[in-house]
Amino acid sequence: MSLDPRARLGRPAGRRFLFEWGALGCLGIAVVLLSALGRWTSGIDHLVYDRFLALHSQPALSDIVVVEIDNASVARLGHWPWPRSVHASLLAQLAKAKPAAVIYDVLFTEAAADDAQLAHAIALSPTYLPVLLSPEDSDGERAVIKPVAPLAAAAAGLGHINLEVDGDGIVRSVALFEGDAHSRWPQLMVPVWRAIRQGALQLSPPLASLAGVRDRTLEKLDEARFLIPFGLNAARYAHVSFADVVAGEVPPEQLRGHVVLIGVTASGLYDRFATPVSGELGPLPGVYIHANVLDTLLTGRAIDPVTAVPLVLVSLVPLAALLAGFLVLSPRRSLLLTAGLCILVAGGSAALLYGARLWMSPAPAVVGMIVVYPIWNWRRLEMTMAYLRKELQRLADEPHLLPETPQRRREFGGDVLEQHMALMAQAAQRVQDMKRFVWDSLDSVPEPILVSDVHGVVLIANHAATAHFARLGSLMPQGRLMREVLGDLAFVKTIDAGTEGDAEHDTRARTHWPAILDPARLEFADLMAQGIEVRDLAERDHLLRYARCTNEEGEVTGWIAGLVDVSALHAAERQREDALRLLSHDMRSPQASILALVEIERARIESDHVHELLERIERYSRRALTLADDFVQLARAESQAYVLEPVSLSELTIDASDEVWPQAHAKQIQMETTAEGDDGCWICADRSLMTRALVNIMNNAVKYSPPESRIICTIGPVTGLPARVQCTIRDQGYGIPLEQQSRLFQRFRRFHEAEQPDTGGAGLGMAFVKTVVTRHGGDVQVVSAPGEGTAFTVLLPALDDTQLAQA
Repeated sequence: MSLDPRARLGRPAGRRFLFEWGALGCLGIAVVLLSALGRWTSGIDHLVYDRFLALHSQPALSDIVVVEIDNASVARLGHWPWPRSVHASLLAQLAKAKPAAVIYDVLFTEAAADDAQLAHAIALSPTYLPVLLSPEDSDGERAVIKPVAPLAAAAAGLGHINLEVDGDGIVRSVALFEGDAHSRWPQLMVPVWRAIRQGALQLSPPLASLAGVRDRTLEKLDEARFLIPFGLNAARYAHVSFADVVAGEVPPEQLRGHVVLIGVTASGLYDRFATPVSGELGPLPGVYIHANVLDTLLTGRAIDPVTAVPLVLVSLVPLAALLAGFLVLSPRRSLLLTAGLCILVAGGSAALLYGARLWMSPAPAVVGMIVVYPIWNWRRLEMTMAYLRKELQRLADEPHLLPETPQRRREFGGDVLEQHMALMAQAAQRVQDMKRFVWDSLDSVPEPILVSDVHGVVLIANHAATAHFARLGSLMPQGRLMREVLGDLAFVKTIDAGTEGDAEHDTRARTHWPAILDPARLEFADLMAQGIEVRDLAERDHLLRYARCTNEEGEVTGWIAGLVDVSALHAAERQREDALRLLSHDMRSPQASILALVEIERARIESDHVHELLERIERYSRRALTLADDFVQLARAESQAYVLEPVSLSELTIDASDEVWPQAHAKQIQMETTAEGDDGCWICADRSLMTRALVNIMNNAVKYSPPESRIICTIGPVTGLPARVQCTIRDQGYGIPLEQQSRLFQRFRRFHEAEQPDTGGAGLGMAFVKTVVTRHGGDVQVVSAPGEGTAFTVLLPALDDTQLAQA
């Protein structure tokens, strides 16, 4: 997996890529900020919070007892509201049981005749009464609705019973204190909790043990809110009916030392509120909500909501991780990363809620990632589609190497995806056609062909290779190492093993045989690319050669090995050698014998007629002998291995001119040799063949020059080409017409004008010159015109100083 983001689509990522990635990051940050600060995800926050609470329930505190003003009590005591005397009777019965505290969740805001009786009953036990705070007016003030004065004076404490309802109509939190600038009222459970902590109440032992419980949220003295940890046990507190208590039907032990909450639960009095667990429990009566608040205060289980700044910072961490993952991960792994981060964020939020009693909503982080992921993948998909469209169109526009069948007209061509699918189908068809073409091409080659991977394992073998190894009784080559497949071959020689450099290669190949057959051994790659001769088990000779397979970037992806049967070629070479021996010996010997007999008969016979006949016989014999010699020399120059050595071109030219001097002297032709420079113009050449080539040029210059003329040989470096030297042989002969110069180096071509004297020759000398010079890596140039003489220039590679020093 590449860590380079530019490698995701196989092409460089430019500014557009980075701009889109940065813009997507800014979008994710904006979503997180709006979700955390702008409350965009408040509905999701509430749903997740409610679900977490439903999954983690806390046991209800057993020291809290609810006295319900239920439907049965209304039926027994009469319609609501009841007279104050009824409430006084209840408090009197409770006083007999000696509860730790009584919380009366009923508003007594209007004066009545029996208020004194009720006040007296309130004073019998530590009783706490509620107040109600009105909403803020235009001046920011809130009105306080208190119990009537006698009741308030008799109460052990007062507190508000205002419940905060969220935007979805669900009660989740409560404020420790509420009020305005003039007064602050504690929540009704706060005075009870403080009295319990201060030991001012007579508590049961279990309840007394909770007096020392401390909570970071509940230590606040401001109007901060805390979340009530509702659970499935929110309505499972011990409860008794109001009428049963009045009638004395409840055992005192059930109430002694407990905190008693009195409130309305009758269905017709509408004192019910929706809570996070209303889906399972239904609307919860207000008295049970206050019971949960008191339970939270006593057990220290208040949930503190995290403020906006930490929520934003924590929510940005998974977003940053996801954005970083986009740069280095594939789409599938990006999806897994997104799902994993969402699960991690949700799990972390639940862990904080259950373990640390902190509510940090996972919604801002999750929503940010959910918004970012599809947009990013849409952009990546769009970029991928654009890239594929471009490449497929370019492939479709390129001329195909193979003939194609006529394309059927598509019924509908307007859909972009359908067009892409059509281009892909066309590309796939072309690939299949090309694959079939390659297979057919390999199978049609008559020589065995093996294709291997970079490790030398044979992947493909054509029909000729399969038949070849089957004929030898070897295993099939597919799936085997190239070295094993070709290991039965015997090494013969390297190509052109007669030369000095290739002789070294030949020795090296014999030393490391058969290791050189392994294409993975790169030190032998050049040797195998040049080719070697091998012999199989059937005693047939083959040329074995390796070729590299490369991709578009030039990287080696495999190797191609070819076996070419050269047995017939070797047989032809042997026949040619036999023919050359026939020409050089069996045909030359009779001609030499004829010349010897002519010399003997010429000295013995005095007849002029016979002398003329003998001269003709001698001339024809010498011509046949010269033709045989020239043909043999040309054949050897074309086929034999050259013995190259450092020689001086000046020295070769002088040797050639010395050999031609007798013919030149006979025609009174003056020969001059000049050298430009003092280095001698060193070359790497076969001494005998190069000397013979220079002799042929000089012989022609003597033949086609009039008597008493000059032949000038000039040796020196080539101007403008420091790696070349030249030898120019210029005569003052008859010249060669321009239209005949193009055929000058062809075999058996002789040029004779009517005004020129007849000269002998077979027309092979200049073909010999061209062959020798070309095989030495040089060239022959001719400049001539009728009546102006001819200049032959031989251009040859110069021997550099390093090679000369090694020589």
